[in-house]
Amino acid sequence: MTQPLGYRCALRRLTVVRHGQSTANVVFAAAAETGDPAVAVPEPCDAVVPLSPDGVEQARAAGRWLGELAGDDRPTVVACSPYLRALQTWGTMADVARHLGASPGDALVDERLRDREMGVLELLTPSAVRDRAPDEAARRERVGDWHYRPPGGESMADVVVRVRDFVGELSAAAPEGAHVLLVSHDAVVLAMRQVLSGIGAPPPGAPLIPNASVSRWDGDGSRMRLAEFGGVTHLGGQ
Repeated sequence: MTQPLGYRCALRRLTVVRHGQSTANVVFAAAAETGDPAVAVPEPCDAVVPLSPDGVEQARAAGRWLGELAGDDRPTVVACSPYLRALQTWGTMADVARHLGASPGDALVDERLRDREMGVLELLTPSAVRDRAPDEAARRERVGDWHYRPPGGESMADVVVRVRDFVGELSAAAPEGAHVLLVSHDAVVLAMRQVLSGIGAPPPGAPLIPNASVSRWDGDGSRMRLAEFGGVTHLGGQ
């Protein structure tokens, strides 16, 4: 089997934190438990879905983790998704870290770090999709989630394209030896794993990426190596 061609990236370290639990995460979990297609997310669009109370506590735990980092483990550049739940996660993390004596600075906001766009299916739970758009539910099952593109939305392969573009620009623009922290979404974490695995790497499947988890890649000046994926030890009992 031909080995993937490693993706060239000059960063010293890249850490991606998924946002804390959102109110939509809570709704989707309830819909999965009951199977009720009437269970719905109240927000008008995905971009303004906020953190749940538990999500705020997860973000505070991530802030304690950030504030306790020392030396080379501290990020030198931070970038964040423009979606509310990610911005709230970073804001909470930064506030907690500052109280612990760290100086996390401000985050750059980049549209390419947004969550996967679901088009006409935006914020619809799987049970609601099966009820309202059974043909789309069947097509998603047939095509597979990685390649399925909802009308007006993105496939995971589409997300990979924009994440690859972001990482290429980031690698060229970041200071030498930078440790970059991203606060984003599970789709971006998954896409990042695909990008940094290199050209020709198979899709990574659908590994669990918990809320407020940490995924980390370490670099040697040319290539990035996966060091941690979906880590939650910093959350303790959260």
